Amino acid sequence: MKSEKIKEETAKVIAKWANKRGSLIMALHDIQNAFGYIPWVAMEVVSDTLHVPMGQIYSVVTFYHFFKLKSPGKIIISCCDGTACHLKGSESILSALQNALGIQAGQTTPDGMFHLQVVRCMGCCGLAPIVVANGETHGRVQPAEVSKLVAEWRKKAETMP
Repeated sequence: MKSEKIKEETAKVIAKWANKRGSLIMALHDIQNAFGYIPWVAMEVVSDTLHVPMGQIYSVVTFYHFFKLKSPGKIIISCCDGTACHLKGSESILSALQNALGIQAGQTTPDGMFHLQVVRCMGCCGLAPIVVANGETHGRVQPAEVSKLVAEWRKKAETMP
């Protein structure tokens, strides 16, 4: 997306936060929801609109792991490592995902198809271990199933814009 388009979209997204004190994090959430990450040019618009120094915005974006400075893949895969998932083998699921995708947690595949992240709890402890791909929950995942899941996700990603 071009810089001017990002500026325009960002201005629309954060207009509701312009006169609200302490709204930086909410504005950043809205921007990330709009773009999938927080582009640098969007941070500049936030700085101008909310009158917050760029250094403060960058500090917030890099402090919270939820925020991303780079565009994630088309399919965001979240591997839960909360207590229940951890006890039921989430480490082996994560390892299988990393091997199948050829990336580490926190990275995006070179083709831009997948982004892999580890989360602390998805609230589906009865289905542990779980993996969520673009909001679709897969419960009681076994390492042997990971390759099949990745193939299904790749097929979906190829049809996405």
